[in-house]
Amino acid sequence: MVWQRPDNRQPYELRSISFEKGFTRFAPGSVFAKCGETKVICTVSVNEGVPKFLADTGKGWLTAEYRMLPSATVQRQAREFLKLSGRTQEIQRLIGRSLRAAIDLEALGERTLIVDADVLQADAGTRTTAITGGFVALAHTISHLLEQGILEKSPLIGQIAAISVGLLEGEPFLDLNYQEDLAASVDFNVVMNQDLGIIEIQGTAEEGCFSRRQLDGLLDVAEKGIQQLLSAQQDAIPDWDNIYQV
Repeated sequence: MVWQRPDNRQPYELRSISFEKGFTRFAPGSVFAKCGETKVICTVSVNEGVPKFLADTGKGWLTAEYRMLPSATVQRQAREFLKLSGRTQEIQRLIGRSLRAAIDLEALGERTLIVDADVLQADAGTRTTAITGGFVALAHTISHLLEQGILEKSPLIGQIAAISVGLLEGEPFLDLNYQEDLAASVDFNVVMNQDLGIIEIQGTAEEGCFSRRQLDGLLDVAEKGIQQLLSAQQDAIPDWDNIYQV
């Protein structure tokens, strides 16, 4: 049996993706990222100073916060106030780790970039959309800091994008929506850089196990998706050549 995608996409086909830049007024970098029916506001703020463990080192820092609005899913989810769920903590750490791979922290200087990812609507792939959109917001923030003379040189040394993949009826599929995420026997989140170097892989078999051949197939499909996302990101960053330090 061959899995029939609910939206009739090909196995290797991304959902429609878009980045609306300048979505909020006050953040130096903000993007409304849409991946199919998943919608995430990604903003980046800049604070002078760094955490104590980096004080007086000359290095900067990047961290992330992730939240899902109560109405982002079919059933309302309670807001997280005093204590964050394990899932939320894990996702925001993933976003931070992923985007730090794009930054030369010494070139950033002793300041902190805070990436906020707020999910307005979830149809699977919220963490990967947050990373991919968060990078676009980060690039716009760097451009702003250069224009304002706050930075003399761009600290952007890489490009980061992320995508989900999974096994459905034993075959690899790219960019799972919620229905497919529920049905997948194996699902992965893959983060890569501009050279298709792997930043992080999160994956598990929901039932049974999977083979090395299937793992290779999942990574092959992920690479195809990442390449498309990298291109879409660059299209959303008009001054890309000026801020990216090869």
